[in-house]
Amino acid sequence: MTDTLALLGGTPVRTRSFPAWPVFDATDEARLVAALRSGKWGRLAGDQVAEFEQRFAAMHGCRHGIAVVNGTVSLRIALMAAGLQAEDEVIVPTYTFLSTATAVVEANAVPVFVDVDLDTFNIDPALVEAAITPRTRAIIPVHFAGQPADMAAMLAIAERHGLFVLEDAAHAHGASWRDRPAGSIGHVGSFSFQSSKNLTSGEGGIIVTNDEALAASCRSIHNCGRVEGGIWYEHHVISANYRLGELQGALLNSQLDRLEAQTTTRDANGRHLAARLAALPGLHPQSRPADVTTHSQHLFMLRLDAAAFGAPRAAVLDALQAEGIPCSGGYGFPLPSQPLFRHKAFGPYLAHVRDRLDYTQVSCPNSELICREQGIWFDQSMMLGSRADMDDIADAMEKVHRHRDALAARALQAR
Repeated sequence: MTDTLALLGGTPVRTRSFPAWPVFDATDEARLVAALRSGKWGRLAGDQVAEFEQRFAAMHGCRHGIAVVNGTVSLRIALMAAGLQAEDEVIVPTYTFLSTATAVVEANAVPVFVDVDLDTFNIDPALVEAAITPRTRAIIPVHFAGQPADMAAMLAIAERHGLFVLEDAAHAHGASWRDRPAGSIGHVGSFSFQSSKNLTSGEGGIIVTNDEALAASCRSIHNCGRVEGGIWYEHHVISANYRLGELQGALLNSQLDRLEAQTTTRDANGRHLAARLAALPGLHPQSRPADVTTHSQHLFMLRLDAAAFGAPRAAVLDALQAEGIPCSGGYGFPLPSQPLFRHKAFGPYLAHVRDRLDYTQVSCPNSELICREQGIWFDQSMMLGSRADMDDIADAMEKVHRHRDALAARALQAR
């Protein structure tokens, strides 16, 4: 077996596939068939979604769960339920998926972007405090990649300024902070069940909370403005039908049975892989504070310092893929650099403040560095593999590092 990089004609470290996603078997089929044959496919008539709401809420120590059509709508509904008014400000991180900020816009509120910590990839509490103005009403900490944000700092800031804390836990199914489930720590938690997520029904989302009033408001907004005790065609607030369907509820019930064991596997694999990769010069796996008791590893993330490693990220990604290791650089640029924010393409929203908003001036050097030069992602399904699978990833990275000079030379020639 040659040690030459596969990219340069050598034998790859790995030729077999990592675990496929989603995971399913006869138990999923049985749930789906039972829901199908019941003839009750909508949430109002069936019992699958109601069962899942109760189970998922209980798993988080919450009294209320409201299942909805996706994890973007769940954010928007929570902001509306919290009573945000037109042009109120909501603090969001610069390194996250689009929905964290567009849900704010669709609630007719103003996203205020704050950079992330370079080591944890989560929102920087010191910058959150500095971004607060008299119009700030809420903070959305994102538990990025499945690692809970610094919730002690978020809650302290919120208490000082009277702010609503909405946890974006779209990546954090099964994660915990100081042994408290992610999504149960702020006022409301929001989850996604989109196809790539650690708990999936293809599409879907849920809101969890212990606040009775917030739960009642979320429930009304997701159900055409109806209220408990009201008549059927009685609608109290601006709203729509955001209810999750019974077939998705059935699938989520069977998928939930696997989540705890899958999370344990992902978390253990993440710790092992991080320890091996951190031994290489220039590699910085996502720093894990002691408060993070469980990491869901929706992504395994690291930064690559090209100068210390000896080769640029793009070349390393190409080399890893040739070695049989799926990977990517993640987001190509920070969220404020998305065309819709640069051009303020907000449709009918924020009309009265649009002229004064200028997202081209947002400073987020850490997010820029991660996006443009340093970020590397491994997918959550890879983290369901064996210890040997994790060692293959590390072995491939070590092989790439051994041949960094040849890789760097190849990258220079390609310019």
